[in-house]
Amino acid sequence: MAVVASVTGLNVAQPHLAMTFDASQGQVLWIINTYTLTLAALLLPLGALGDRLGRKPVLIVGLAVFGIANIAGAVAPAMEVMLAARLLSGVGAAMIMPVTLSVITSSFPDKERSKAIGMWSAVAGGGGVLGMFLSALLVDVASWRWLFALPIVLTVASAVIGLHAVPNSRESAPGRFDVIGALTSIVAAVGFTFALHEAPTLGWAAPIVLVTLAAAVLATVVFIPWELRTPFPLLDIRHFRTRGLSSGTTLLVVLFGVQGGVSLVLYPFFQVVLGWSGLLATAGLMPMALLMMLGSVLAPRLAARIGARASMVIGLTGATAGLALMAAFVSADGGYLTVLPGLIAMGLGAGLAMTPSTEAITSSLPRTQQGVASALNDLTRELGAALGVALLGGLLVAGYQTAIGERLDGVPADLAATASEGIANASAASEHAGEHAGQIITAAQDAFIAGWQQAMWVGVAVMAVLIVFVMIRGPKNAPRADAVDNKEPVS
Repeated sequence: MAVVASVTGLNVAQPHLAMTFDASQGQVLWIINTYTLTLAALLLPLGALGDRLGRKPVLIVGLAVFGIANIAGAVAPAMEVMLAARLLSGVGAAMIMPVTLSVITSSFPDKERSKAIGMWSAVAGGGGVLGMFLSALLVDVASWRWLFALPIVLTVASAVIGLHAVPNSRESAPGRFDVIGALTSIVAAVGFTFALHEAPTLGWAAPIVLVTLAAAVLATVVFIPWELRTPFPLLDIRHFRTRGLSSGTTLLVVLFGVQGGVSLVLYPFFQVVLGWSGLLATAGLMPMALLMMLGSVLAPRLAARIGARASMVIGLTGATAGLALMAAFVSADGGYLTVLPGLIAMGLGAGLAMTPSTEAITSSLPRTQQGVASALNDLTRELGAALGVALLGGLLVAGYQTAIGERLDGVPADLAATASEGIANASAASEHAGEHAGQIITAAQDAFIAGWQQAMWVGVAVMAVLIVFVMIRGPKNAPRADAVDNKEPVS
């Protein structure tokens, strides 16, 4: 929860960071995104090192690094110190996150493993929203520096429990560490994550976006044949031929992409259209987060009865229905109740789909590569969320700008141009618009709803395709203990 909450925790403190460090909006975004980029870049190589060096030592060292970095962030006197603290936090998080799941998959017997993975998925899926809620509360009642108190407390508790309760496990490494695979995976992860994060703001044609995207593609082109040729690969690409790995990773990329896009849409809806505070807007997401956690805990029981593939399909169907409900019934006049049924359905459906997908990924790789399997699971979530924000966010903006033009007839050109940039800009413009204020606000709200519906219906279509894919390529069988122990991929 500490690692996941730190991804989005500082989002609610952007104005405070800008004032404290006299920073521009771009610099504030770097404070936030440095953590995400470092985490995504180091997941695969540090996950593999955890398998080799011992999972418990890597976990404890990662907790120490993460805790120290968060203390440094809390007391940072200058932006440079804050950036260094966020970078160090990302290193610690990349050591922690893969090990948390690989410890479960390597320690629990097959009959209990799905329950443990369900609990892990519940915290990983819902922890981000819970962390954002607590972060927003701390910003409102205290100072942004108290945002680091939550991860520090959780880190200390994790270290105390880990020292006593987590067994140490490591796998005998057959050969040298894959340095080329690690380096190319870092470049690819950084390039794709950066491009997907920055493209909605800078534009896809921005030179920095094109350069990083090209570097990521080139690194991927080098990574894949190298992993196929080297005798001791960081990630054996051949395992993607198994149903579990291919369907599990695809499902998580798409599902977290859609969820990222939904969160991007909901915040301006709550704050600008409904006029809610940041704390209340975050609380509005709590039904989805809590039901996601509940669904993740219930998923192992459902999978034991009907199978992993059927569980994944049922969960995806529920999540898709939630998207369709939001797209069909959202309105400014109806307020929160028009999106609540969709949030409930999407949260429960996502929870039911995540746990069997995670288990399908970890069961598809041999026990010696559980750190890599865990890192791959985490990386799909990071890249999926970034992709969803870029895609659905872009569709929202395009739909908004298309819809608002015809609704601003008679509004002065300068005010109309400002209002066309986004709903927050329209809200600001209306304060100085005199007799046109009501028209601008109404036009912006209607256009935002139109853009929302366009983005959500595209999400529904993508999810429908994913359901068909999982029905065809989903895992056939439950994981077999002998397959994992003998390093055979599971179908």
